Order: sequence, then structure tokens, then C-alpha cells
Amino acid sequence: MPALDAAKLRSALADYIIGREIVVLEETTSTNDFILQMVSPSTPEGLVVFAEHQTAGRGQRGNHWESLRHKGLWLSILLRPKIEIGESARLTAWTAETVASTIQEQFSLTANVKPPNDVYVDGRKVAGVLVEMRAQKNAPHLAIAGIGINVNHAPEDFSGEIRSRATSLAMAANRQVNREEFATALLRDLDRTYCASFGL
Repeated sequence: MPALDAAKLRSALADYIIGREIVVLEETTSTNDFILQMVSPSTPEGLVVFAEHQTAGRGQRGNHWESLRHKGLWLSILLRPKIEIGESARLTAWTAETVASTIQEQFSLTANVKPPNDVYVDGRKVAGVLVEMRAQKNAPHLAIAGIGINVNHAPEDFSGEIRSRATSLAMAANRQVNREEFATALLRDLDRTYCASFGL
């Protein structure tokens, strides 16, 4: 599978907020952690970090997220929503619902959100969301929306313990998926719905 190209992704996103800056890493512990470590007050909202492989991808409640190299989309988005820390569940719901709707639009698959943060196709988990917020003094709070999507996995790519519960877009659609095209569609949908949902 070809690697993601940050320049191609960026050029496809015009003047969108989400995707105004894109970084593609070959490997990191987790994309959420990478943004948390690099962020400063001047880091622009809408920064997107992809990793081809995560060595310590995280799901909800500290669960490990398997992220095979070049098989899926593992990304985090830096946001500065004008909401309170206690409203972070709104961000989780928005992210998961947008992932599900983009899957439906792009593949004509029925994708359902299993609250609070998982997306299922054909009764199996295809994606998960992890939103983390940090309070900021005299400024909108910092939020990182982490997204993991199984894209081109075959059944044997999943470890034994999750094989019966997981799926991928390729398995559900019965074809290989162009990760760059799907990533572009997802970021466009996230930008549009973020602006609509959080009044930017």
C-alpha cells in the first residue's frame, strides 16, 4: 500500500480549517500523544497528524488500539472549540457521527455509532474515536480528536482476540480502498460539520 502524502492531502483541502496543516509520520507512539507533546499556543487549530504505524495506539479507557502499518488511517486533529471541558462528549459524538456518515457516503455501507465512541459496520467495529481535552487559561480549551479506522485489513491482519469483532472498510466493501481519497473525504466532512456544530 502506498504511503500517505501530506502535500497531496493538503492541496486537496483548499482553505479548510481542518487540514490547514498536515503531518504524516512513519511511526509514533500515538498521534494524540504526538500532538500533546508538540503543541504550543501558536499551533494552528486544524493541524492533522497521521501515522502509518502507532506503537502505543490508545482507545477508550486505556485500551490498546491495533494499528498495522499502511493498513488503516490513524490520525489526530488539534481543535480549539469554544466549549467547556465538561462538554467533551459533544466532540466525541460529533467525531464518531461524522466518521460513520462519511463511510456511508463513500461506500454505501450502513455504519452505526455505538456510543460513546465506536463505529460499527455489519455488527463489527471498524473505527474508534478518542477525544482528549486540556484546559487553557484565557483561551479556548485545547482538544485533540483521535480517530482510528481499519481500512485495508484482511481478516488475518487482526489478532486472534479481536478477529471475530473487528472489520475493515475493504472487508465490508469487498474491495481495496484508496486511503488518500477516503482521508480527504473524511477531513472535508469533519471540517464542514465542525464549523456547523461548534459555530465557527
